[in-house]
Amino acid sequence: MVILITGATGFIGSRLVGALRAAGHRVIVASRRVGTGGDAVAADFTRDLDPAAWAPRLQGVDVVINAVGIIREQGAQTFENIHTRAPRALFSACAATGVKKIIQISALGADRGRSRYFTSKHAADEYLAGLPLAWTIVQPSLVFGAGGASAAMFSLLASLPLVPLPGGGQQRIQPIHVDDLVAAICELTETSAMNRRRVVLAGPEPLTLKDFLGTLRARMQLPPARFINIPAAVMHASAAVAEFVPGSLLDRETLSMLNAGNTGSPEDTQRLLGRAPRAPEQLIADGQREALLTKAQLAWLLPLLRISIALVWIWTGIVSLGWYPTEASYELLARVGITGALAPVMLYGAAVLDLLIGIAILVLPRRGWLWLLQLAVIGGYTLIITFKLPEFWLHPYGPLSKNLVMLAAIYLLYTLEGRWNTSS
Repeated sequence: MVILITGATGFIGSRLVGALRAAGHRVIVASRRVGTGGDAVAADFTRDLDPAAWAPRLQGVDVVINAVGIIREQGAQTFENIHTRAPRALFSACAATGVKKIIQISALGADRGRSRYFTSKHAADEYLAGLPLAWTIVQPSLVFGAGGASAAMFSLLASLPLVPLPGGGQQRIQPIHVDDLVAAICELTETSAMNRRRVVLAGPEPLTLKDFLGTLRARMQLPPARFINIPAAVMHASAAVAEFVPGSLLDRETLSMLNAGNTGSPEDTQRLLGRAPRAPEQLIADGQREALLTKAQLAWLLPLLRISIALVWIWTGIVSLGWYPTEASYELLARVGITGALAPVMLYGAAVLDLLIGIAILVLPRRGWLWLLQLAVIGGYTLIITFKLPEFWLHPYGPLSKNLVMLAAIYLLYTLEGRWNTSS
């Protein structure tokens, strides 16, 4: 068959492309991040909001799988455009051009949820259900797998020294492994047994968020979890603040969906797979454990290290602006060779520079050049003091030897942040 997949470079879509091609189907990739030509077509759900935009791309296509979805709105990527208007245009074009079947990847709970994510998905689902062609609306539970946003978020939480539990962690979820999801959808492309119906794809049984995080932690071979309950009001306030943090998966939408629960019957999944779906203990394969643990821990250790270094710069700047005796500062500058009118310029200029560096570490989204600047500044300070004030190497509090730790930590962030931003 000829199968067109939208969102084909995403977490689920990319796996569907590989699995369906391995099964012998011709797969046409539709995504904003691919060029045209061969088995790829450019598609933009923020602009392709009319059936006429889709019709030329559907010639000769037997099945369309819509795997596009967003968790957070950004610019023109709104829930209305991505989840409702563009899919409706695509579905209408499918009906007009003779596409035999549409598989819509929706979400478990979309037909009863009140978040904008759910309601926008449900609007497209309902529109598709009214069209005169074969369709299947897939309603997956929480999808877990390497490279997925859910796996990253829950693995991070499970790896923390104190594992936070929003509202006590009694929310019920039923995670499904991404490979089980993909295998079930591949089966749906070849069977008509589940045409014109909604299909729930979920793990074998529900469990609480607390139990799930404990299971993940044990699977990553970490000590038993020490949980800390986060009151609902605190979680709601934190989610509101997190909406302003780029890349954060926590906001009021996702918190609302988590609190609503995410469970359903595993019967459809078992029928399509011919076996029970993976249990929570099987979601992390042995060969993936170490990589997943490392990524989960770096997800909170790198920000912790970054914030710590920022606070060192900020505190140094504040102290230098007057909390440390000014005359003592001038005396040190004189021993270095800085006197007269230049002394206050250097003292307060360096203090302001320290403050700006600390603030920049906290607010700038890309900091590669900033880490290099810090290496140069600290390295320069260290060299000057080594030659002009060598006794500081023998100070019992180690004001210079601690620079070596700072240099190593800054170089670590310079090295890993680039790789982290690329892989996340």
